[in-house]
Amino acid sequence: MAFATGVIAAAVVAGLAVGGGPGPATGAPAAASSRVLAALDPMPPAPVPVGPALRATEVRLPSLGVDSTLVDLDVGADGVLVPPADPDVAGWYRRGALPGDQGPTVIAGHVDSRTGPAVFYRLGELAPGDPVEVACSDGASFAYRVVTVERHPKADFPTALVYGPAPGSVLRLVTCGGEFDPSRRHYRDNVVVTAVPAPGAGAATTLEPRHTDGTAETP
Repeated sequence: MAFATGVIAAAVVAGLAVGGGPGPATGAPAAASSRVLAALDPMPPAPVPVGPALRATEVRLPSLGVDSTLVDLDVGADGVLVPPADPDVAGWYRRGALPGDQGPTVIAGHVDSRTGPAVFYRLGELAPGDPVEVACSDGASFAYRVVTVERHPKADFPTALVYGPAPGSVLRLVTCGGEFDPSRRHYRDNVVVTAVPAPGAGAATTLEPRHTDGTAETP
């Protein structure tokens, strides 16, 4: 799976052996081959933290029975996000927003591996209104509710909307989905789940729930 920074550029997710539904559980998880797009407006660099840096440490999807620790994810020199080494563990894109902060918090995970289903195997089964919880290293926990569950062909991945600046706190959960391409060893689509802070959760936000195509959510 591959992501680029929300500072100047973003990468199109293009290929983990992850997805939103059943797929062949053969072969090792394939790292995504993403193309960096200079699609986003420049953003000021984050301030250098004093002391230990905060990080996202855990994601919980109660309706799916998923409770995973989070590893830090970053992009390599080629602009491709290095996916989690363990298919049963999700990862937080550390150059994105912290949970509860303004901007997109991006969490990604595999759908399967040679041994069977992985951490985000059922991600596409989430529905609007489902709860998501993300914890941080300082002990704080942030509650979100799902507003959209979408599937996009990898060639048309909505990079700028997933990784780009947002007026409030927003959570994106990303994996792969659709048909499995045995010749290229990856799924043809991506599943993108968007969630916003739950009402009364205490996280300040002015973000209007929106689909990744930019249209407003219909209540």
